[in-house]
Amino acid sequence: MSSKKYNYSEEIQRRRTFAIISHPDAGKTTLTEKFLLYGGAIREAGSVKSRRSNKHAVSDWMEIEKQRGISVTSSVLQFNYQDHCINILDTPGHQDFSEDTYRTLIAADSAVMVIDSNKGVEAQTKKLFQVCKMRGIPIFTFINKMDRLGRDPFDLIDDLEEALGIRSYPVDWPIGNGKDFRGVYNRLEKRIELFNEGNHGQSMANIVTGEVTDDAFRLLLGSDLHDKLLEDIELLDMAGDDFDLHKILSGALTPVYFGSALTNFGVEPFLQSFLDITPPPMARKSNMGYIDPEDKNFTGFIFKIQANMDPNHRDRIAFLRICSGQYEKGMTVNHVNMGKKVKLAQPQQFMAQDRVIVESAYSGDIIGLHDPGIYNIGDTLTFDNVALEYEGIPQFAPEFFMKISTINAMKRKQFLKGLNQLAQEGTIQVYRRPFAGTEELIVGVVGVLQFEVLEYRLTHEYGVEINTQRMPYRFIRWVNDDFDMNKLNLTMDSLVGHDKDDRPVIFFQNEWSIRMIQERNKGLVLRETSLVTL
Repeated sequence: MSSKKYNYSEEIQRRRTFAIISHPDAGKTTLTEKFLLYGGAIREAGSVKSRRSNKHAVSDWMEIEKQRGISVTSSVLQFNYQDHCINILDTPGHQDFSEDTYRTLIAADSAVMVIDSNKGVEAQTKKLFQVCKMRGIPIFTFINKMDRLGRDPFDLIDDLEEALGIRSYPVDWPIGNGKDFRGVYNRLEKRIELFNEGNHGQSMANIVTGEVTDDAFRLLLGSDLHDKLLEDIELLDMAGDDFDLHKILSGALTPVYFGSALTNFGVEPFLQSFLDITPPPMARKSNMGYIDPEDKNFTGFIFKIQANMDPNHRDRIAFLRICSGQYEKGMTVNHVNMGKKVKLAQPQQFMAQDRVIVESAYSGDIIGLHDPGIYNIGDTLTFDNVALEYEGIPQFAPEFFMKISTINAMKRKQFLKGLNQLAQEGTIQVYRRPFAGTEELIVGVVGVLQFEVLEYRLTHEYGVEINTQRMPYRFIRWVNDDFDMNKLNLTMDSLVGHDKDDRPVIFFQNEWSIRMIQERNKGLVLRETSLVTL
């Protein structure tokens, strides 16, 4: 932590809490790690898919992530950079784990959207952008992989605006691309920033800066690159949007930056500009109105639960976003949803697997609480005012289903414990059929890759081998409480079950069956989400 002393208000104002989102393989996790490099949190960067070494990204802690080179869980990372205290929420890029990302975005005050310079805006980027847009949070765009031959920067800007329906302001502009990518022109500072690659991106890039009209840069770049840069700058100033801080903070205008996370080109200028523009912790909506982050009453909500982050201890961590007040060591708070007091014993902050016991934390910080099984996603904790509750976090309807049972009946206890804990994390949803007992259960997921992760984690974290059978259902609907299930008239291709809270659900193979059952059953209301939040 910084050795400088800050008062209560300063501690909150210097915090920045943001999520990083992208389509798979756009370079999101690599960019996250480079932020840690520039923040002094790590000495040397290891690419997620490095061919030069067997290092793995610091933010990928789960063994299956290291094996596949993808992120399947959200990582929470805190570090200091200059006078800022930064909380990064690094999210899964793979669409099969988008539900974890949606929940994580609830805890963020802004988002960094990473786009591949060759592919432009991709499908998963659009989905995640819409979640950010619904929340009205600022969105900053980093167009990555400029060191590879990609699309024309103007085409990328047009694609961004058309695909996402948002205006943009390029804060900097690339000088060359592919092997000729030399640096960027900073439009706000009106200066050229040229980079020196250094040690394959493992260490910080050196920057040479100066006026665009300086003859030295014409010699360094060559006349062709220099002339094109001058033309591009003139075109941007004439035809582009103006820089408008109010529009940026409301999510109506996205600042755009160009660079290469792999080589560190453009990373530090982006980080500095981003931290200057993005807001400190914002007021949070509750059942009692918006709660000011500088309110002295400690409040927060659980947005993520992760089991077995430490395989040696088989622990469970509930991630709490602090919304107001200050955490102090050993404090006791009200668990609003349970109606009881709980002691926050030894909360932790994270650098992937590395943990630090928290002495104090403020609005905007993310802390990890040891969870003996008392927390659920969406729970509110507060020091005073036990009537206060933050907005719930929605549970998404799964689209893929599988029967699951344990091979070894002697492992039934571990099997049920594993399923229960993974369901509480929100990565899977578990259902049972009426009168079928607990020997055979139904698991629902948003993406099929979650089945693979489920089987891996049950085997390696809980020592359970399982039998699985994919089911043909693609839709699930929750039934209204006042409907008499004994009178339900089903179609042949539908199935009744119950969720973890014993609410009745119906599984469907197609939309025709949904319409047919609604027509057959008077008073039946089918909902796409559970009646209560997680």
